[in-house]
Amino acid sequence: MKGLNYFIYLLALPLFFNSCKKGCTDPNAENYNPEAKKDNGSCYFINLPTNLESTITNVDNSGVVEIQATATNENFFTFIFMNATDSTIITSTNGSASYSYSSSGTYFIKTRANLTSSQYIERIDSVTVSFSVNNTGYTTPLNYPNYTLSWNDEFNGTSLSNDWTHELGNGYNGWGNNELQYYREQNTSLENGYLKITAKQEYYGGKNYTSSRIKTQGNIFHTYGRIDIRAKLPFGQGIWPAMWMLGENFSAVGWPSCGEIDIMEMIGGNGYNDRTVHGTAHWESNGHAEYGGSNSLSSGRFADEFHVFSIIWTPSSIVWLRDDIQYQVIDITNLSAFHNNFFFIFNLAVGGNWPGSPNASTIFDQTLLVDYIRVFQ
Repeated sequence: MKGLNYFIYLLALPLFFNSCKKGCTDPNAENYNPEAKKDNGSCYFINLPTNLESTITNVDNSGVVEIQATATNENFFTFIFMNATDSTIITSTNGSASYSYSSSGTYFIKTRANLTSSQYIERIDSVTVSFSVNNTGYTTPLNYPNYTLSWNDEFNGTSLSNDWTHELGNGYNGWGNNELQYYREQNTSLENGYLKITAKQEYYGGKNYTSSRIKTQGNIFHTYGRIDIRAKLPFGQGIWPAMWMLGENFSAVGWPSCGEIDIMEMIGGNGYNDRTVHGTAHWESNGHAEYGGSNSLSSGRFADEFHVFSIIWTPSSIVWLRDDIQYQVIDITNLSAFHNNFFFIFNLAVGGNWPGSPNASTIFDQTLLVDYIRVFQ
């Protein structure tokens, strides 16, 4: 499978156990256990799990770390995948778990064989992830006949340019879609010439997932032209990446009066969804009107390699393309909303009315990887 290349090495570390040992009377004794009970001079001992072992492997080209643990006398397992600033906790009854790393580094994984949530034995393993991008896939040129490159971002720095700002939080009613994520700046990064927006399964701001949403409102906006965005998409049930536009007059007239142009949306999951993208226009017409179409790969998924998502926007029409294959067109001659300046929004949502919620098959982290955005006029 093509996609992100990861090289993962397992470093064995010693076993670390919690302080739960047999005993109940003398705090200085080797077998002292404050959780053991004493009745008429007899102790009721806690038989902690034993023989904890773990094996870590990786799935080729996906960045997913899979771990399998075994133990004796356990009731369940807990896996703590630790990052530089946070961690993801996964509970498992069968001793298996998986996690997708999105950037280079050495990470620790705690594996616990639990008798109860507070009674366990633990071991710590280390994985070193070397992040590199398989840049295969479709690409487009820096110039076209009769067009001039008017603005672009190749994401070659170490942080976002001042053209972009973040939108934070969960918005009103999950950004109007009952989405489940909390948007944070920390989930956006630039690495090796790519923009990365990462969705994580972590609790923050009252939500169980975090991600990012960035926009160029007030900074970069255009009317008409060809727009190319080269990106590698995430995958999985409940995953909803979008690269889209709103009218620059959004703050004054609201939605949908400002107009919306969805250059690319994808709702992940079940094979077909992971290989199908949507292009849609929204505007006001007695309340709300929309017109859209979709395009599907014959096999694989959009997470396997890069693709280019484009629109060609003229005073008479908007045409949607995937890898220069036209799949949708709308006549906008009499639609006033689409004859004004529009700004860009990139976001990676989790859950919502359209994709539904993640399920047990959804792997986190998930990353929207953008190589470039280019505007020709």
